[in-house]
Amino acid sequence: MVVALGLSACGGGDAGGSDTVRVTLVNHVWTENIKKALPEFEKQSGLKVEVTQLGEDQLSDQYNVKLNAGSSDIDVMMYRPLQEGRLFAENKYLADLGEKAKADSAFEIGDFQSGPVQATTHKDKVVGIPIITEQEVLYYRKDLLEKSGFTAPPKTLDELKTQAAKVEADNPGVAGFVSRTGKAAAVTQFSSFLFSFGGDFVDAGGKATVNSEQAKQAYAYYGGLLREHGPDKISTDMSWSEAMAIFTQGKAAFYTEANSLYKNATDPAKSKVSDTVGFAAFPAGPAGSKPYNIPSWALGVNDSSKNKDNAWKFIQWAAGKEQALAQQKAGVPSARTSVWDNPEGAATYPKDLAEATTVSTANGVGHDRPLVKNVAKAREIVGQPIVDAITGKDVTASAESANEAFQKFLDDEAK
Repeated sequence: MVVALGLSACGGGDAGGSDTVRVTLVNHVWTENIKKALPEFEKQSGLKVEVTQLGEDQLSDQYNVKLNAGSSDIDVMMYRPLQEGRLFAENKYLADLGEKAKADSAFEIGDFQSGPVQATTHKDKVVGIPIITEQEVLYYRKDLLEKSGFTAPPKTLDELKTQAAKVEADNPGVAGFVSRTGKAAAVTQFSSFLFSFGGDFVDAGGKATVNSEQAKQAYAYYGGLLREHGPDKISTDMSWSEAMAIFTQGKAAFYTEANSLYKNATDPAKSKVSDTVGFAAFPAGPAGSKPYNIPSWALGVNDSSKNKDNAWKFIQWAAGKEQALAQQKAGVPSARTSVWDNPEGAATYPKDLAEATTVSTANGVGHDRPLVKNVAKAREIVGQPIVDAITGKDVTASAESANEAFQKFLDDEAK
């Protein structure tokens, strides 16, 4: 749907620009919050904002058509840095915002966490401003840990395995651990295990590394934890909704997942274990605790827009400190460090979740999947060893095979 908000402003815009800023946004709580605050921005700026709001699939379809055609009727666009960011940047759909961002001391680009900034930067150019983040944390059952004699949640992956085994043994019918298992869906949550073992999907030179010793260890650990301590008759097609359901129905002790989904576990209407859920930082592996810290959504300026100056004014406001704090208080995790440091910003989150998130933002890695143009295909390739590890197949052979396929994929994309 198209929602035109505000009255036309008097006077001219910047040279070659327009007083109307055309903004395309996705259906999201962030969008609803921004729409409510728009009259304030329009009054302050003298601009009119015209919002086109779409579902994710519709948004992708519109971008595919309009951006490919070089259309100038989108000024500001909400996009997924890890899903289409690389494609958009390489196709030159996104304007370079670096000079504008760095020249604005009040906007303070240095206030944004490094992980999300990495994901919205392409070849040293700032092509987007992160507005919504996610970090992987450990969900756990406080009552089950206490029953098994544990006074604190696991701080390392070795401790996670030990505690999962003990709690499972003490509670027949309850799995020690659950997480995503689907070939593509599991890649995001597996990534934190990969990073914490010291691995990554590619090396500094862009070569595939899912057959490194660190990657093989991570695949074996993640798959083994699910195979040995996961739910009985475990499916290898679970996304977050199926894994979350197992946890919220009281059928698992530990669950690694994005912090943004926490209300599914703490809301009594959705969770049978809402009053016993705890949160902890992602457990440390051999390389430390290195969970992903990613921007799920960002704002960019269409490089074909003839209204770039006013488009930037909208982003200045929508991603500025005041709006970031308001969004955070409304339950939308911000990419700004100052918002998490502000007691008001963390007040609406469970205390242990806010603490776990702070650790994740400090140590986090700015991607949770391969940074490529065809993300869906890449996830299928690097996710195969996850499924093979869960089902007890030869992890080493699977990782070698996946690496060969992934390198060919990377070579083909580079052509």
